[in-house]
Amino acid sequence: MNTIRHINLGRPILLGRPILFGRPIIMRKTITGRPIAGRQFGTNTFITNQIELNNRSETIIKNSIINKSKIEEGFKGIQSIGIIGWGSQAPAQTLNIIDSLKDTYIDVRVGLRKNSTSINDVEKNGLTFKNDKLGEMYDVVAKSDLVICLVSDYAQVNIYEKLFKKMKPGSTLGLSHGFLLGHFDRNTIKFPDNINVVMVAPKGMGPSVRESYLKGGGINSSVAVHQDYNGLAEDHAIAWALSIGSPYIFETTMRDEYVSDIFGERGILLGALYGMSEYLFRNINESGVTKKKSYELTAYNITGTINRYIKANGIKNLYTDMDIDNKKLFSSAYTNTYYLAKELLQEIYDEVKSGNEINSVVLAGKRLRQYPIGNIDTTPMWHIEKEYRAELYDHPIQARVAGVYVGTMMAQIDILMENGHNPSEIVNESIIEATDSLNPYLYDKGISHMIDNCSVTARLGARKWGPRFDYLYSQNNILGKKNYKTMGEVEKAFILMDNFTNHPIHNCLDTVKNLTPREGQGKGQGRWEGEGQWEGQWQRQPTIKTY
Repeated sequence: MNTIRHINLGRPILLGRPILFGRPIIMRKTITGRPIAGRQFGTNTFITNQIELNNRSETIIKNSIINKSKIEEGFKGIQSIGIIGWGSQAPAQTLNIIDSLKDTYIDVRVGLRKNSTSINDVEKNGLTFKNDKLGEMYDVVAKSDLVICLVSDYAQVNIYEKLFKKMKPGSTLGLSHGFLLGHFDRNTIKFPDNINVVMVAPKGMGPSVRESYLKGGGINSSVAVHQDYNGLAEDHAIAWALSIGSPYIFETTMRDEYVSDIFGERGILLGALYGMSEYLFRNINESGVTKKKSYELTAYNITGTINRYIKANGIKNLYTDMDIDNKKLFSSAYTNTYYLAKELLQEIYDEVKSGNEINSVVLAGKRLRQYPIGNIDTTPMWHIEKEYRAELYDHPIQARVAGVYVGTMMAQIDILMENGHNPSEIVNESIIEATDSLNPYLYDKGISHMIDNCSVTARLGARKWGPRFDYLYSQNNILGKKNYKTMGEVEKAFILMDNFTNHPIHNCLDTVKNLTPREGQGKGQGRWEGEGQWEGQWQRQPTIKTY
């Protein structure tokens, strides 16, 4: 019998070509990534739970069952926490930790360079030299049992030697990104063998970590133990994640995290979104639509109506809830986008995993004093966003725009699956971080507010790769491309859409998003009558009417 054999995450090989009513018959098979050993928490202090994602078991920890005394227990052996730096993550994590550890025996201090421009900002939060909550960077390091280093990635590369010398033997080094390990891997450097090395990576930009904490929600985190010197490293990492308010904690490795994180930032989270927004805006504006409406129908639609719907109902339902006409528009844009996006995303992944992208950030860091990072919001669409911000209108979901966005997102997901990343990590790095943390910032205040509230590494990556996506989509005219003509092209499109609707990421997302506190979203409802439009109505859990 003729069948389709799926190899490596849905790359189909046709054995014959069975056709039913002009469509190929497709034999579905579960799509899986490269099998790897499951990562299990080894803590005896905190209660763990098991979840099943794409036939793989993952261990998680729920914050809802943790109390302050349990966090103190997790911080066994730690009397002083030093937080180094005051960049994207540091303000949020510092204030959350202080609030979580209030009335405990653990002291929290911030360490900065003597001439740091951030001193005033730190002191505005009540952390001063006078009350000994602020100190010189290396002095704080020397006195701390847990050193949470939150300076920029490039700065870490410059200070790690002196920082290691100042750390107490048996203390714990905490990082919120695996970038430094990536630099070490490339240059055959190792961490000192007399300290613990752990990572807590919140799945959102710094400001959202604080805002969600204050609202009683929180941002999930991934936790990794790279080096356990005294048997306390895992408990220290989990207690840290709980103290910044992470409602759910997933385990990963520092290597997997830095690859997926740097890759994701350059992909759908920042770079790809930036590039596709530029292309979509120009394409629609050049068709005769006003600049204001062109912005509303593209970047504003993606980060508003589309984002809210994916957050509440998932990626698959965004498509399946459309009427037949809009499904055709979505499918055409999706299939025109997916393979183009995947090729570029594979290049990005290879650059990150090889260490080339990390080295690029280090080299760029050396140039920043002479060539500071420039503005990212000076093209026409972002001028329109700023000019009309108070008047912007939420239109119904644009099917073709959604197809481009989801096609790029699914290509990123498939790259990560093919390379064996944990399903929870894929969901967090490709979907939830976008819907819950990043996209709302662009929706509220524009592209600069989203990208430039992130790390320097992310800001550099978005500027480097975003224009590549813009160029790729423009040169291939993905919205203007005509429907497939040959039987092979039709077959390829049907297979691609079948792989999309039956993709295991949908069940993974359903599971993981239920581990995320839901907060009310949205400014209201919008409707525009026009070809290819349909209306989304949302509240806490939106329902959809299609037209």
